[in-house]
This record gives sequence, structure tokens and C-alpha cells, in this order.
Amino acid sequence: MPMSMATEQDLSICLPDIQIPPAWERLTLEGLSGPLMVIGATDTGKSTFARYLYCRLCRFHERVAFVDGDVGQSSLGPPTTMTLVVRQPGEETFPPSGPRYRVFIGDCSPRGHLLSTVIGLYKLVRRAQDLGTTAIVVDTTGLVDRAQAGGVLKQAKVELIRPAVVYALQRGTELEYMLLPLRRSRRTRVVDLPISPAVRPRDVATRRAHRAEMFRRYFDGAGLLEVPWGRMAVFPAPTFRPGRLVALEDVEGFALALGVVVEIDPRARTVRLRTPLPTLDGVDAIRLGSLSLDPDTGQEVAR
Repeated sequence: MPMSMATEQDLSICLPDIQIPPAWERLTLEGLSGPLMVIGATDTGKSTFARYLYCRLCRFHERVAFVDGDVGQSSLGPPTTMTLVVRQPGEETFPPSGPRYRVFIGDCSPRGHLLSTVIGLYKLVRRAQDLGTTAIVVDTTGLVDRAQAGGVLKQAKVELIRPAVVYALQRGTELEYMLLPLRRSRRTRVVDLPISPAVRPRDVATRRAHRAEMFRRYFDGAGLLEVPWGRMAVFPAPTFRPGRLVALEDVEGFALALGVVVEIDPRARTVRLRTPLPTLDGVDAIRLGSLSLDPDTGQEVAR
């Protein structure tokens, strides 16, 4: 059904207290399906638009998925992860309550983790497709700096997930070096969007504090779990250290939970983790991250 003013009440449920630019409201979404990617630097309103796009697509699709691919300023999971959520038919709220899957990248930035970032995003999009979703909104990180491989990362994501549309929010021409080849190609369609005037820049300290709060909330109430790593797969290798952030993964490589190393027993080949996961049921492997963390404060600590 076409988007109309009659749906404004539904959008207000999904998007409370969000100022929507008129250009966003004028977008024609009827007929769109498959993956739809949103790109932009930090402080461009990228994630806000991605959520807006999801909410509007719910007017045309029963099964809509949202992939939070921003490992540093994630909205649906702890930092260092990317998360897929799927809408249940008839749901109007965000985030939806349907199936949820998560992958662990191991750091708050894709820098130095480009391959795992691209693979993880692809796995989430594929899982969304396997679940029968007909539209998938893919939010991405704010890494767009050419010197830091931002363009290489975005173009690799486009090659793998083949979005029907790439929505680009940019200041001036900061994204043009990566968008120009896409504009000239028939592999996808680029739609340029203005940055919302309501966007408020956040400095490095504010972003760091946000990550710490997300980690603190995640580990609040977490218990201790002893893991016999000597009898389990450990990726990339069992180089444990106190404070190291890890993920406990299922057989498909999706993260069941994160954990922080508390104590290592080299002789028994066990490690004690602070984790919200109560048991090892369903755990197939441990994946080590790059960060060290104080789970009580959520603060990253020097290695």
C-alpha cells in the first residue's frame, strides 16, 4: 500500500522524538525489496535514517529485517558486534521482537578487521534472507576515510550483499570517491540524502562514554562461567589474558554471548569468563577479540 499521511501515527510509534527531513518523507519505497544499504560518515544521521527506512518499509512488507552493522556505536547490541533483528508480522515498534542473531568482530572499529566485518555482515544478511524477509535495511559503520580503507570496505559490502539501493548521506563530496563507480554501474542504485538539521555531533569522549555504558549494561548481573578451552575450538588461537573480550559462538559462528576473561588455568586448560551466558549449552567455539575490558565499568583498558 502506498505511503501516506495516514501512516504518520504508525511512524510516531516506531520513531518517537525524531525530526524527519522532508526529503526523507518524499522517498518512494513502494516496490523496493532485498538488501538496502545506508552509508555515511559519523554524525550524519545515518543510523537514524536507517531506522526511519525500516519503519516505512513495514508499510509494504510483513517480514522486514534490520542489520545494525555499526560495531562502534551499535544500537542493538554491545560494541564490537553486529546484530540482525527481524520483524514479526504486524509489529509497529522498534526494535522488533522477532529472531535475533549476532556476530562478533572483536573491536570497536573495522580498521584491522575488514575481512571479518564484511564476512559478518554477509552472514547476517544471508540469515535474514533464509528467514524469508523481503526487505533488509543494512546500517553500516561511519568509517569512510579513504586512507583508512573506508571506501574499500563499503565497496566490498556492496559486492557481497548486492543492495538494490545504496542510500548515501554526505557532507559536501566526502563520499564521492566511493560512490562514483557505483553511480556508473548497474549493480545498484545510489540515492543521495540530505543530513538532518537535528544531527548533533558527538566528540570522541562522548562516543567512548557511550560504548562504556553499553558494555556496562551488557555485563551488569553477569556471572562466572568456567570454559574448558582445551577441548574446544578457539579462534584464532588460545592466547587468553585477563580482561580480554571474547565471544562464545554457536556451530554457525553466531555469537551466543560475549565474555571477559577473569582467570586462566594453563594446567587445567580452562578459563573463567564473566558472561551473561549461564551454561555452555550450544557453545561450539570461543572467538578472541582485540579489546581488554573492565566489565564493571565498561571501560576499555590498556593491554
